[in-house]
Amino acid sequence: MSRTILKIPVSSPRMLASAIGVALSAGSAAHLAQAAENTEPKGERNPISLGATNITGQEQDNTSYQVEKASSQKYTAPLVDTPRSVTVVPQQVLKDTAATSLQDALRTVPGITFGAGEGGNPQGDRPFIRGFDAQGDTYLDGVRDTGGQSREIFDIESIEVSKGPNSSFGGRGSAGGSLNLVSKTPQARDFTNGGFTYGSDQTRRYVLDVNRQFLDDSAAFRLNLMSHEQNVAGRDAVNYDRWGVAPSLTFGLGTPTRVNLSYYHMESDDLPDSGIPYGYGSATATAHVHDKPNDGGDSNNFYGLKSRDFRKTRADISTFSIEHDLNDNMTLKNTLRHGSTGQDYVLTQPDDSKFNVNRYGTVWRRANSRVSTTTTTTNQTDLFGSFQALGFKHTYSTGLEFTGEETRVSGYTVSPNANPVCTTAKGSLGGQCTSLSNPNPDDAWNGSIARNYNGTNTKATSRAAYVFDTIELDPKWLLNVGLRYDTFDTEANTNAVAGRTKIKDDSQFFNWQAGLVWKPVENGSIYASYATSATPAGGLIGEGSDGNPLSAGAATSDLQPEETVNYELGTKWDLFHDRLSLTAAIFRTEKKNTRILVDALTYQNAGESQVDGIELSASGKITEQWQVFAGYSYLDSELVKSGLNGRNGVVSSGSSKGKQMPNTPKNSFSLWTTYDVTPKLTIGGGAFYVDQVYGDVGNTVYVPSYTRYDAMASYKLTKNVDLQLNVQNLTDKTYYDKAFSTHFANQAAGRTALLTTSFHF
Repeated sequence: MSRTILKIPVSSPRMLASAIGVALSAGSAAHLAQAAENTEPKGERNPISLGATNITGQEQDNTSYQVEKASSQKYTAPLVDTPRSVTVVPQQVLKDTAATSLQDALRTVPGITFGAGEGGNPQGDRPFIRGFDAQGDTYLDGVRDTGGQSREIFDIESIEVSKGPNSSFGGRGSAGGSLNLVSKTPQARDFTNGGFTYGSDQTRRYVLDVNRQFLDDSAAFRLNLMSHEQNVAGRDAVNYDRWGVAPSLTFGLGTPTRVNLSYYHMESDDLPDSGIPYGYGSATATAHVHDKPNDGGDSNNFYGLKSRDFRKTRADISTFSIEHDLNDNMTLKNTLRHGSTGQDYVLTQPDDSKFNVNRYGTVWRRANSRVSTTTTTTNQTDLFGSFQALGFKHTYSTGLEFTGEETRVSGYTVSPNANPVCTTAKGSLGGQCTSLSNPNPDDAWNGSIARNYNGTNTKATSRAAYVFDTIELDPKWLLNVGLRYDTFDTEANTNAVAGRTKIKDDSQFFNWQAGLVWKPVENGSIYASYATSATPAGGLIGEGSDGNPLSAGAATSDLQPEETVNYELGTKWDLFHDRLSLTAAIFRTEKKNTRILVDALTYQNAGESQVDGIELSASGKITEQWQVFAGYSYLDSELVKSGLNGRNGVVSSGSSKGKQMPNTPKNSFSLWTTYDVTPKLTIGGGAFYVDQVYGDVGNTVYVPSYTRYDAMASYKLTKNVDLQLNVQNLTDKTYYDKAFSTHFANQAAGRTALLTTSFHF
């Protein structure tokens, strides 16, 4: 057996862990200054300096769950005055919940689910926001972060979730919303933070965060390191290992000109979870009819092969930005970023397309493979600030963006891999088949794996101009508007045994948003808003599953951008001396011009879907000791015009008209809360509910609803050392957190205990 893997620098997570330990021992003894919480009522809201890379004025309470303003300058008003649903998951919530991945972090935000994949990005992040696929709508510090990834958060300060169509903010896609990950940047103080987490299922995690000022405190260097190893509770054989390093350097702290350089590297080496197959409704069934995963009586069952399966990923992102205050009310910023991400895998998909589960109690170990690299270069220039004109105050942001992206996709030839009828399990067909009730991941694999360099190269070029403005009509009325124009050109070249094919698509589109805000009092607002998005063909640049038929087989398709609009009414209030933020919104999202299959290999822009919903949220302090981060989402989704069922241009029977959208739970709820019992002892816990979720547009396969409970306790052992115990999935609930459309669902981890020791100097 031979295989080629990504060219990843030779290094060891254990060596990194040792280096972290040495650094912790040798760290400075200087104390980290903690900002005292301001318990007095806040006065009149002062203008916010949008260009503040450096820290000025009084520090915010960095332990609060409440966030007053998003990091992006495109949000030209505080969150309480922003006429759309925006949730910010702050650093303290990430810490208290012991989150280590993007999926962990977003568990606290209802209305977001994660989908499973078949090829493309089956194990990576594929979030659905308000029922719409948002895999390509993730941003890092306001710049699109493309490529199939499983994102770590060791270098993330907070996560901003914007719900509803917002192509005016970021360009293509964003039909249901977008995610912006805010990086940890150099600060105007010295500190050393570190910690190690030991937990069940051989979990070992080490992190280090060091910040040092120099050049008379006008410059600062920050370094974040991470090493992580774990098995998965309740799952046989699965393991996830990764490590990362993220240095950053800022010059000009406290000056009108600030320069920042940063680099991020993360790589992983996993035996990935192959999931649980859907079982057909009867032994004679030839199609799914409201079927759910079938684990054969043991939820620990793993259907992959240790001798065959692997997944390796890599991410390298370099950023250079320069920011200059032209005057007190105008700042110019330019960001240049080059990123490269890659994934390399052969993994098992438990496939029951030959109806083996009910007929023979067996499962076919179908092998899926991929070797892909996505490179992105972006230059983004922003001008932002405030001015007075025609008697009105304007807080504005405008900019230009130029991006080039390329994805190279190939894979492996795995043989045999021919969809057998698995009449018996043990030793069947050289390891291709296994038992549903008692699979053995140590079975010998008698096949072969050879590198296959045929594949598809997809290139895209995008250019955009945008402007945003919050206009203060009077102190009680604000008008928030935004407009963006994009050109998006893609070209896909495919090399196959049958020959070479090429297909191109060029799109141009405007998107806009408008919101009217009424402020009956200073700490509250009521708003009405409208926003649009456009999703052109090939928006994921060949990395993932976007439902856009950019392929030679669908050359007769209409490839116009899909269009989404959102109508929203909402209200936001800061209560209890502005310590607690409450929001409520009611909305309708309509996606029209959707590309649907109308005949074999023929797509038209004739589809339509819609989501009617309600969202509620609370974040901040109820009392000085009691914090809460909670939300509720109701999503009533419908495929209004669905076209014919089928994939890749092949028509199958049935219609999905009137069905519920996949990966869209009607009800979801999250609650995370902590209470300071004493100045040293804090206890907390969470409850997370997600309604039944369908995996496919026909609503023939689903994963059941679930409620998960978490608990935590932390204790300040000394002024420099903290202990924190987290127990996740307290009741050891067996549930599924990802649903695929045809063959399988991914099972979530069982009860997991994590003990973290943190150091602060």
